[in-house]
Amino acid sequence: MLHIGPHALRNPVLLAPMAGVTDVPFRAAAARLGAGLTIAEMAAGKELLEGRQRERLAGEKVGGRPFVVQLAGHDAVLMARATEVALAHGAQVIDINMGCPAKMVTGKLSGAALMRDPALARTIVEAVMAAAGGAPVTVKMRLGWDDARRNAAEIALMAADAGVAMVTVHGRTRRQFYTGRADWRAVGGVVRALRHAGHAIPVIVNGDIVDAPTARAALAQSGADGVMIGRAATGRPWLPGEIAESLAPGHGIAPLPFDRQAAELMRLHADMVAFHGEAVGVRRARKHLKAALTHWRAAGAVPVDDAARLREVFLRSESAAEVQDALSALAQGSRAAA
Repeated sequence: MLHIGPHALRNPVLLAPMAGVTDVPFRAAAARLGAGLTIAEMAAGKELLEGRQRERLAGEKVGGRPFVVQLAGHDAVLMARATEVALAHGAQVIDINMGCPAKMVTGKLSGAALMRDPALARTIVEAVMAAAGGAPVTVKMRLGWDDARRNAAEIALMAADAGVAMVTVHGRTRRQFYTGRADWRAVGGVVRALRHAGHAIPVIVNGDIVDAPTARAALAQSGADGVMIGRAATGRPWLPGEIAESLAPGHGIAPLPFDRQAAELMRLHADMVAFHGEAVGVRRARKHLKAALTHWRAAGAVPVDDAARLREVFLRSESAAEVQDALSALAQGSRAAA
């Protein structure tokens, strides 16, 4: 069984923190549908202290535990203070972002940019560890800044020496962003370095894991203890649970038939509208509806003509009721056809 400090996870399939995706309603759905762990959207330490992004600390509304908050920043003092704020709002685990490749993050010397400055990365890890007061701290990183600076093993060893409880490694460099293929074997180098140094903390492999076969391949090639699902889960909060069930029967959920998927999207949409308000909720839900429709169309579950009509409703309607009606008709029509 996978542990983060004292917290036992029900399975080793984790949902990645994704800005604009893993809000409270989506994390609640993924947790209910079998994800082993969900992580709140990245919160910038400075903005958190200024009172912004506080909705990302609404962990009490999410069924999955422990409640993990990911923080990003380059100022150790601010990161320590943000850690205290997160813990005061119910966070049980703090995750330090050293992997985000976005220019708006790395341009502020945060996210993956910290991998270019191991000394600063160490200072931040130590400051967050001290502020956490015994609560587990984890780190998410990439293989390095670029191919000339693949220093994930060095950063992981530093973090483990400082006392972090888990390391997640995306199998790409920052320069790659999301192009090319994730190098799961390279993540294995991080696993071996930690084990050789006597560290038994879990290592999670991330990148290009989209289904059970890729999860198995990533685990086999990396020797990691678990997998983290990112972009593939958009529009499919059931995906981590389905992968978990394939890896360890009885610890996830069976694959959902199409009508259940449509019903779950209907519920997610309603929850997002209730949480964010109609104007914001309808817009934020669009990325999930678009992704789900793309998967359904590729699987042949939705005919071309129906997909075009649904796309128009999903991506243009400002009415929550109209979208709900379209999803309901989709679920009911699938049941009738069956």
